Amino acid sequence: MNEMTETLQAAKPQVSTARKIAAGSIGNAVEWFDWTIYASFAVFFSTQFFPETDATASLLATFAIFAVGFFIRPIGGWALGIYSDRYGRKSALGATVMLMAGGSLLIGIAPTYEQIGLMAPVILVIARLMQGLSLGGEYASASTYLAELAPDKRRGLFSSFVFFSSAAGILTASLIGWALTSYLTEEQMREFGWRIPFLVGALGGVAGIWLRMSVPESDSSKPKDDSAIVKQPLRTLLRDYPRETLRIVGFSILSTFAFYLFVVYVPTYAIRALDAQASTAFGANTVAMIVFMLVHPLFGMLSDKFGRRPQLIVFGLGYLVFFYPIITSMQPTFSSILMVELFGLLLYALYTSIAPAIMSEQFRSNVRAVGIGAPYNLMVALLGGTTPYLLTWLQSNGQEHWFFYYVLTGAALSLLTFVRMPETAGKPLK
Repeated sequence: MNEMTETLQAAKPQVSTARKIAAGSIGNAVEWFDWTIYASFAVFFSTQFFPETDATASLLATFAIFAVGFFIRPIGGWALGIYSDRYGRKSALGATVMLMAGGSLLIGIAPTYEQIGLMAPVILVIARLMQGLSLGGEYASASTYLAELAPDKRRGLFSSFVFFSSAAGILTASLIGWALTSYLTEEQMREFGWRIPFLVGALGGVAGIWLRMSVPESDSSKPKDDSAIVKQPLRTLLRDYPRETLRIVGFSILSTFAFYLFVVYVPTYAIRALDAQASTAFGANTVAMIVFMLVHPLFGMLSDKFGRRPQLIVFGLGYLVFFYPIITSMQPTFSSILMVELFGLLLYALYTSIAPAIMSEQFRSNVRAVGIGAPYNLMVALLGGTTPYLLTWLQSNGQEHWFFYYVLTGAALSLLTFVRMPETAGKPLK
């Protein structure tokens, strides 16, 4: 009887950990679904929020608002990162999913430019500000939450579920795009079809809030007493963690380009620049995202066994050498788009599977969330927020190759960071 009781007690932490990972992952999937559908469906709803006289100008204006959401992300990373470090990961994760779902609901029911004029893009801006604040705090809180759950020798595996769940949310967005563009005409997509994914995202947010509120708090996420609370976290980062903060910046340069090129923009690029069918572009993106999602636990486990640096170096070197010839060779066929997507996403997964681990391993727990959230979201705002707009503008002028050179420069800077960083696999968190 005693042996049975001990066995049941020993099993409880494992069950609790599985529940924590599942709940955190599902909430993160909802977050990234809501964030991704804006860029994925912008080509359809841009003329609903702006005059229809110039489709390119409307799309550029819509991507400009997309960038607004990015520019508010550093504030979300700073404010929600501080909140997470002081009051716990669970509270911060609940707040992020509420903001994200609320923004999606607002977009999904928003009147059009034809109905209310300039108030239509104003509503769009407000919704994107809500979502930008949300995602600014989401990544850091989710990363620290799972990293703090993990045993030292399995932190790569545990942390891989941050982007595994992100990929699941993005994949769901791509699947809905594939289905809608396959069964609705382009005119129907512009009239009402684009609203469907935003309403789905809002409903998913309700489930995400419930799941996150049911998750127990991470034991190490709250300061044990008032003396452990950092009063001026940004100043503390610059004074006590300057090298670690710069590493987060270096990590984020190439990863930001990789995400918004191969996860978000390639389908739009294929449709507009190469005249690919929308269903073809979304279909290739969907298949590639399935592969991207499934390799994360594998790459996380490999990093626990062989180290973080080898994977990161392959990621940076692969983009530096092969990115330009591969992206410029893409054709408007399913197989060609798929091959380009697989190149970008498999290399990117070498990084994303362990990014939460390597970032969490840089800081102590009382500044960990803000230490990740502030510099990471600043770089995402500066680089990721402008990527769709800049690519659309250059492409309309037949000069997109200049952006590809820009990406190569980022690859070189990130590769230098990977080469010079210390190995952290298997070491205790600070």
